[in-house]
Amino acid sequence: MEAKRFYLVIDLEATCDADHKIPREQTEIIEIGAVLCDAEKLARGAEFQTFVRPLRHPRLTAFCTQLTTITQAQVDSAPTFSVAIQKLGAWLRERGVLGQLTFCSWGDYDKNQLAREERRHGLRLPLGPDHLNLKEAFCRRSGDDKKLGTGQALRRVGLRSEGTAHRGIDDARNIARLLPWALGRARAAPD
Repeated sequence: MEAKRFYLVIDLEATCDADHKIPREQTEIIEIGAVLCDAEKLARGAEFQTFVRPLRHPRLTAFCTQLTTITQAQVDSAPTFSVAIQKLGAWLRERGVLGQLTFCSWGDYDKNQLAREERRHGLRLPLGPDHLNLKEAFCRRSGDDKKLGTGQALRRVGLRSEGTAHRGIDDARNIARLLPWALGRARAAPD
């Protein structure tokens, strides 16, 4: 992977239910949260957030709303995935970062969900080919053999989680705060 000038930390929320009646292949993104970080200083910069209107399963389950705090009204008035991803591309173009970023997420879920949506909608995402799994990088750097959640990783390095868990933009902000540790530019706090 060639060195890029920016990291784009993305966190997604998607349709879900308590009993997993919605198969993984049918889940749909309902929020995109993204934080652009300078690769040299790892400073958080511009942010992008949008809700997304699901089409296959348009009614959110009570479980999904309780987990994410995203309401039916928020997704009903949101753009479809096709429009939301165009907005993300325009946002990246406005900042002049297309082709200069590495897309990052905490684990592979977000990368895989975006790939499913890309296939489902016949689109090409504006993120480029490079993806960095920050959960794996963090565990490798910290010497931890467990796959830590974002909250656990934050506590491990002495940081508190900020915002609302399972909200795309808040999770993206928290993940961006972990970049120095995941990239080996800061040391994890001892247990």
